[in-house]
Amino acid sequence: MDSIRLAIIEDDTLIQESLKDYFNAQPHLECLLITASVEDFIKVIKLSKNYPEIILLDINLLGMSGIDGIPLILKKLPEVSIIMLTTFEDNDSIYKALCAGACSYLSKKTPLKKILEAILVVHLGGSYMSPAIARKVANHFAQKQIKSTVLTERQKEIVTGIVAGKSYKMIAIDLFISIDTVRTHIKNIYKTLEINSKAELIRKSYDNEL
Repeated sequence: MDSIRLAIIEDDTLIQESLKDYFNAQPHLECLLITASVEDFIKVIKLSKNYPEIILLDINLLGMSGIDGIPLILKKLPEVSIIMLTTFEDNDSIYKALCAGACSYLSKKTPLKKILEAILVVHLGGSYMSPAIARKVANHFAQKQIKSTVLTERQKEIVTGIVAGKSYKMIAIDLFISIDTVRTHIKNIYKTLEINSKAELIRKSYDNEL
């Protein structure tokens, strides 16, 4: 097989050296480029004729964060696969990175052998998560599923009316209930879903979170 072309965006020199030494010792893997920031990576790529297939990307970097850098990287290299390699394991960072376009998410606690395994999986078109990260992702979607079952059938009918752009009065007429009853249901829906506005309710509906 041809060598997998790899780039690393990491500002810790010790980690840079550790990753470079390990990956350069692997058959069929070529570490093309290491930079300490997204900005430097973009500058170098503009002048390069040999592009990486996979990037290991940290979040806490010199200059912009790795998450903010993902769209810029993908704009330059639409076909590249981005693996986050970071100390950040909070739900918000994971969610933002994956939504921005990262295909995999690894903790820096991950052994080098497992990072190599992740690279091989991604190279074959797959996705890879550290076990703790995978659990967080699973829990995130499990919570969405739980929330989707807590609305009553009547509340779901009211949500459908709101998403369709109907007024409270129109919804009340359609469902043969009073406007005050509609308002009470809306208040309870907001409380159940932990939201505060019609816009948030509509967004959740469009995102299939209801």
